[in-house]
Amino acid sequence: MTTSTPSDATTPHHPIAVIGAGLGGLMLARVLHVHGIEVPVFDLDASADARRQGGMLDIHEDTGQAALREARLHEAFLAKVHPGGQALRVLDKSGHVHLEEEDDGSGERPEIDRGDLRDLLLTSLPADTVRWNSKVVACRATDGEESRGRYEVTLADGSVFTTDLLVGADGAWSRVRPLVSDAMPAYAGVSFVEVDLFDADTRHPEAAALLGGGMFFGLSDEKALLGHRETDGSLHVYVALRTDESWLGTVDFTDTGAAKAAVLEHFADWAPGLRGLIAEADGPLVPRHIHALPIGHRWDRVPGVTLLGDAAHLMSPFAGEGANLALIDGADLGRCLAEHAEDTEPALAAYEALLFPRAEEMARESAGGLEAIFAPDAPQPLLDMFAGFGGPEAEQG
Repeated sequence: MTTSTPSDATTPHHPIAVIGAGLGGLMLARVLHVHGIEVPVFDLDASADARRQGGMLDIHEDTGQAALREARLHEAFLAKVHPGGQALRVLDKSGHVHLEEEDDGSGERPEIDRGDLRDLLLTSLPADTVRWNSKVVACRATDGEESRGRYEVTLADGSVFTTDLLVGADGAWSRVRPLVSDAMPAYAGVSFVEVDLFDADTRHPEAAALLGGGMFFGLSDEKALLGHRETDGSLHVYVALRTDESWLGTVDFTDTGAAKAAVLEHFADWAPGLRGLIAEADGPLVPRHIHALPIGHRWDRVPGVTLLGDAAHLMSPFAGEGANLALIDGADLGRCLAEHAEDTEPALAAYEALLFPRAEEMARESAGGLEAIFAPDAPQPLLDMFAGFGGPEAEQG
């Protein structure tokens, strides 16, 4: 698995190539590194700090934390978790608090900043593992007797490499996915507008007190304000509407004042403090459609290629499983490859046997979470879900 001779000596060849340096791709590279297997990870970003990495993540014991143990990074992870981040508040549009839980340190889903988790994975790898500024524009199976079973990958700069095993960890709009599946993400019926309130305790004390120390849900009338206190003292809030896919296109997000006014129209009868989370936002508002692959998305075994994370099972964020599944996918695939170092096909078959049923179960939970959060009688269905599961189940970030 560590050596191979390309059919064309001028074309770089990698026994394994990972596309995408998100959490899943980095976890795969880390677990392989632990087992003495080095792989390149190709990412379209110009550098590790080219863009913000999102908000807070709750890392689950049986998925994300299990992956971190496999990667021998669990103790380092615990040193970076956000104290108090597992606190929870659920309100309705009047501001009435229906559920409030403090973080006493006994929870099994510690919170960490996505950027901190990504940095932990990056710094655990050799410095040349990630090939930045490497946007993939095309992938294809190669032709010819000598190169059969390989894949050719073309980058935006025109360069090409080949690989015996191509792993698509490249997110929702994966360039690798078409090699195994015709499925495409579809609009999930929900649109987000992301806002930030910086230095909240000093500059936005009322909003800070309303949101609390951890995760926040303000729910009514098929609308939601989903927030979290960040490790830097800011508040990150997702304004979520169950609306037509075209709605975001009717708002001029280049004009922050006009964008706030357009969003606030949907919350006209909400409590002033809740409206303040939008009205007081610092900086531009960021629109985002929520997409999902079909529940139960899977594919027939295709030699030499597989997917992980959102590329394999993109779902809405309402079960809190997206990042956790990417981490456990990467860890499982790395372990399977290490256990079948002489033949990748049994490794991929073993990995996908774990991947498919787990992803289907979580996608169903995510779809159920969406229905609960945007129900006409919310927040009651979410409260019922929390009571049934024994704790909060939604991911912010």
